[in-house]
Amino acid sequence: MLHSGVKLCARLLLLLSLSWGGTHTTGGPGSTPPPVVSGPPLSSDVRSVVFKGESQVEEVQVVRPLTLALECTWTGSQDRPHNISGFWRKDGSELADSRRPVLLENQQYNLRRAFSITDEEGLGNYSCVFDNQAEVDFILAAPRVGEVRDKPIVSYVGDSVVLQCKMEDTKPQPNSWTWYRANGTHKELLDPEPDSPRYHIHNQEGKTKLTVLNLTEADSGAYYCGAVYDISVTLSRLDLRVITFLEPLKPFLVIVGEVLVLVSLILLYERTKAHGTHPDDTLSDDQAHKLTPDDAGGEVTDSSTRQRKV
Repeated sequence: MLHSGVKLCARLLLLLSLSWGGTHTTGGPGSTPPPVVSGPPLSSDVRSVVFKGESQVEEVQVVRPLTLALECTWTGSQDRPHNISGFWRKDGSELADSRRPVLLENQQYNLRRAFSITDEEGLGNYSCVFDNQAEVDFILAAPRVGEVRDKPIVSYVGDSVVLQCKMEDTKPQPNSWTWYRANGTHKELLDPEPDSPRYHIHNQEGKTKLTVLNLTEADSGAYYCGAVYDISVTLSRLDLRVITFLEPLKPFLVIVGEVLVLVSLILLYERTKAHGTHPDDTLSDDQAHKLTPDDAGGEVTDSSTRQRKV
């Protein structure tokens, strides 16, 4: 009885030692690697187009990374062969391993492919092509900012100006807004300066405002508002022109100067015409000196031939 109890205690001690060693194992050739932590799965979406002509363009708004399935259905030409060649292009270049035969089913051809759009580089122009006869262009881009101005915003030196961008209510609203200013070939991020806050940025849900204080002529140039989405930033350009108060008067001053020059020329011409004489109507200085008026009749006679009256 005592001998069996000792064996039982020995077995329990062995099991405890094995379990303790297994719990603190740091890894080895036979250890199990830790599980790989992956990010959240991408959302999925499908865009389908059915067309009859030779080409069609579809705009697809993308605001976040996703798996996008593009599907094209073409009713085909009048011949409708049993199968044709179909492939995909991105930004004009054919995608590798995308060409395959497309069978005629229910009097139409169908081409489908899924794309993983994970960042801004995934955006662009995707085209499904049927035997170089017909194609559909899917333009993938973040929502564009509305209210694009064709003319510059004009303000005066020393004043302040408000630049505004707005996203249409029918489009997905951005997460936030940013502002840039053109600096040569680069875009400089505008950040309000705490020491001398000449720039004030006020963001709301669907719009943003940039206020520039104490304007100078150096503030003229191109400004960009950016609608920030998870997939990309959409930029819209606004041009600012800062002028002095004399600038609007320049055309008026030019016109006044031209009028003054014209009036001066007219007066000079009239004055010259008034003092001018014709050769037939005037006498020389010598002839005028010899002529004197007659005392009695007022006639002019030559003094050298004048005779005394008797």
